Amino acid sequence: MHRIKNFKIIFISLYFSLIFLSACSDIPISHDSPVSAKRQREKGDGKFFGEDALKLGGKSSQHTETGSIGVNSFLWHAVLDTFSYMPLKAVDPFGGVILTDWYSVAGAGKERFKVDIVILGRQLRSDGLRISVFKQALNSEGNWVDMQVDPEMVKELEDIVLIRARQLRIDS
Repeated sequence: MHRIKNFKIIFISLYFSLIFLSACSDIPISHDSPVSAKRQREKGDGKFFGEDALKLGGKSSQHTETGSIGVNSFLWHAVLDTFSYMPLKAVDPFGGVILTDWYSVAGAGKERFKVDIVILGRQLRSDGLRISVFKQALNSEGNWVDMQVDPEMVKELEDIVLIRARQLRIDS
């Protein structure tokens, strides 16, 4: 028991000594260090993910369609605007994936919807977006049962997002 305490004290002393010695070393810090990367991000002028990417809180000064996030920023914003009323379950700006949680339309409490959106590229194109809609209805036993979704509904949602993305592009 006494040996374990001594070992812990020696280990902790050695650990802090190594930290202290490494802090006092004269090894130059490279420009790729996390500290300099953090400073670069802080100087980003409100921009998110780099110079040509999304700009938070304002309009882009250039008519760029792409950003460092890997997907078209106009489509990204259009999807978020269009589905802002639904609770988000997962958002991946690098992969262009937005997953909503189940949402019940007011007045239709026996149905709920869930939407999965994937932005497929950096260009603002009609085939650059894939939306999947899932629908469930409450049966008489109180269980949610999967229902068929009208393909026209999915097409209409895609059109709404594309129209909004074009408006955002024109406005920038």
